[in-house]
Amino acid sequence: MKYEWRKQDKNLYLSKSKPEVIDVPAMNYFMIDGKGNPNDPSFSDYIEALYSLSYAVRMSYKSEIVPEGYYEYTVFPLEGIWDLAEEARDKEFLDKNKLIYTLMIRQPEFVTEKLARDIIERVKIKKSNKLLDKVKFNSIHEGLCVQMMHIGSYDDEPKSFRIMEEYCMANGLIRKEKTHREIYISDFRKTQPEKLKTVLRFKVTI
Repeated sequence: MKYEWRKQDKNLYLSKSKPEVIDVPAMNYFMIDGKGNPNDPSFSDYIEALYSLSYAVRMSYKSEIVPEGYYEYTVFPLEGIWDLAEEARDKEFLDKNKLIYTLMIRQPEFVTEKLARDIIERVKIKKSNKLLDKVKFNSIHEGLCVQMMHIGSYDDEPKSFRIMEEYCMANGLIRKEKTHREIYISDFRKTQPEKLKTVLRFKVTI
């Protein structure tokens, strides 16, 4: 049976439009670090690098050597961990040119470090994207988090973060760090800003 993240992992990707606590397990990702304004044209090169690798894994069953444990699945959504450069954190407005980010796409359990390296080398032969050299394959274990579904423009996310932080205060939870994760359920290239669906998540402690 095909693995569908929208069905098997609803708790991770289809959260409610109000805050909830979730324990996020360790998962493997192709990831790439960057900085600057995500509205710059070059930002799409980061996304293209990750998707080219992810779809290469998805189609690897057609290669001469099928990966051990391969199963059919839907490619996972794009995610990002976002932060600000130190000098921009105390400003009254968000300077997007000072953003620091790690973009990533989750990979299924059968992807090993060796397979990931092989996939990167194969794609580099076919694609001219120089950012492929910056892609890493790592595991991340977020653990206890608060998350909610934000519906609307990315610029309106602070409203949802305020709701999440109020939820933490009311439930004895402490936000561990200012960085946060975004999971892009909608395709921003095809969706009106007011209809975008983005899971917002940050780590907490009791």
